[in-house]
Amino acid sequence: MTDLYKESLELHKKFKGKLAIAGRMIIKNMHDMSVYYTPGVAEPCRVINRNKEMAYDFTFKNNTVGIITDGTRVLGLGNIGPEASLPVMEGKALIMKQFANIDAIPICLKTKTADEFSETVERLEPIFGAINLEDIETPKVWDIERRLSDSLSIPVFHDDQHGTAMVVLAGIINALKVVGKNKDGIKVGMVGAGSSGYAITKLLHFYGIRNIVCFDSKGAIHDDRNDLNKYKKELAIINESKFKGIINEFGEADVLITATGDPKALPESTIKAMSKKNIVFALTNPVSEISLEQAKKLGITVFGTGRSDYPNQINNAVCFPGFLRALLDLRIKKINQKMFVATSETIAKNVKNPKPELIIPDVFDKKLVPAIVSSIRKINL
Repeated sequence: MTDLYKESLELHKKFKGKLAIAGRMIIKNMHDMSVYYTPGVAEPCRVINRNKEMAYDFTFKNNTVGIITDGTRVLGLGNIGPEASLPVMEGKALIMKQFANIDAIPICLKTKTADEFSETVERLEPIFGAINLEDIETPKVWDIERRLSDSLSIPVFHDDQHGTAMVVLAGIINALKVVGKNKDGIKVGMVGAGSSGYAITKLLHFYGIRNIVCFDSKGAIHDDRNDLNKYKKELAIINESKFKGIINEFGEADVLITATGDPKALPESTIKAMSKKNIVFALTNPVSEISLEQAKKLGITVFGTGRSDYPNQINNAVCFPGFLRALLDLRIKKINQKMFVATSETIAKNVKNPKPELIIPDVFDKKLVPAIVSSIRKINL
C-alpha cells in the first residue's frame, strides 16, 4: 500500500466519511420551532401545493443535486457495488460543495437493470434541482440517461460522458494553439467507445472536427460492421473517412485520445506513425495508456492524462462544479451540446497562454465557476 492510499484510508476512517448535513437556521426557542416546523411550515406547503415550481423558492431543491450510481463502473475499479462506490460519490459531493457551493446527496442504488434504476430516480425527482449520474456501466448508462432526460423536468448530467467530453474539448482547443493547427484539417483517433469515448467523439464532431475515427476492442467503428448497438451506430456515422482497420494501422493522426480502462490499448507504433506536432490524451486511471516517460521518449508534443501527478490533468473537476451551478441557477430543464461547447471554450480561455505542459486551468481557479455560469447564461437568453 502506497503512502497516499494509506493516508486516504486513515482519514476516511477518522472522519467516518466526507459529508454531514447542516441546517441553515438554528432553533433557539419555541417560537423558532413554530416558524420552522409546525404550525408555520404549513404555509410554504400550501404555496407549493398550488404551484410545484415554488419548491425552488421555499426548499433546498434550488441548490441540491442527486449524485446517483449503482456502482457498476467505478473509477478504475469496475463493478464494486453500491456500498463500495459511496466514498467516490461523497468525494464528488465534497467537490461540488467546496467549488460551487452546491449541496449534493450521494445515492447508491441496489439495482440491476436500467428500468429499476430509472424508475427509482423518477420517484426521487421532487427533491432535486438536477441529477448527476455517476459510475454506471455501458451500455446501460446510455439507456438510463436518455430515458431520464426525456421523463424528468430537471436536467440530467452524466459526468463520465458530458464532463469528460467538455474537459477534453477544452484541452484540444488549447493544444491545437500550441501545435499551430486548427480543427478543420486535423485527423483524430478516439480509442475506446464507452461513456467517455462516445461523448468525446460526439462533442468533437459537433464542434466541427470532421475526420474522427472511434475504435473499440474490435477496431474502427464503421458502417459495414454488423455487431454495433444503436449507440455505436451513431459513432459509425461520424467515421466520415470510412476507415475500417485496427488502431495499429491508423497512421498520420494529429490527435489520439484514449479512454479504455486498458493501460495497453495504445500501441507505440501508432504514436510513432502520428504527424509531427501531435497531441495525445491518455485518460485511463490510475495507470494511463502511455506514461509521461514514454510520451517524452516518443516525442509527443502535447501530452495529457487523468493523473494529478502529471502535467495537463484532464480533470473533470474544472468542469462539473460550474456546469451544475449553471443548471441550478438558470433552472435549465434540458442540457445540450451548445452548452457543452460554451463550457469547453470558457475553460480553454482561462488559460491565457497555452504551453505544451499547460493547456488546462488549475482546478482551484476561482474564476472558473462564475465564468462557466456566465457563458451558459448567454446562450440561454
